[in-house]
Amino acid sequence: MDLAKELPSAVDAEGLLALAEGHHDRTARPLGTREVAGHLVKAYALEAPGRAVVDEDTRAALRIAAGHLALGRERGSLGLSVLLVHAGGDGDYLLLHTWTEGHMADLAIFTGPAGRPESLRPGRAGLAPCVWEAALLAHERDAYSRHVLTGTGPLPGRLTAWSADTYAGDVR
Repeated sequence: MDLAKELPSAVDAEGLLALAEGHHDRTARPLGTREVAGHLVKAYALEAPGRAVVDEDTRAALRIAAGHLALGRERGSLGLSVLLVHAGGDGDYLLLHTWTEGHMADLAIFTGPAGRPESLRPGRAGLAPCVWEAALLAHERDAYSRHVLTGTGPLPGRLTAWSADTYAGDVR
């Protein structure tokens, strides 16, 4: 197939071009690393233009994370998680990415209406990170691999390095 002349029938050219036209950067900022339900949780705020993650959002996200992580060991958790608190353009999202045994991860996504953290509920089956969330999770995958899996020295030093390796700025 010559893509310069034709696209596969499943490619929604109009839809893709509309997304490209409306694509913009979002701001990410670290919210620190803390212990939640026996896990080290590195948290981030991710903000669409005109939206902000406020303290109430962070408290609600940590409360939800604590409930989810309480059974982490039963799901194979290794005790390290990344929490994304996303004030999105169409609502609020909370992603909790937890490293598990066998080089795997567990991902929980919660969704709700904008500005109503008390209404966050588990996302529908099959829901995956959006492009901005995926970019932050890619940074975190690299930080985990670099500092924890292939790092050297005692584990406390590796975890300190992992905790300090954060992303801040615009996410494309």
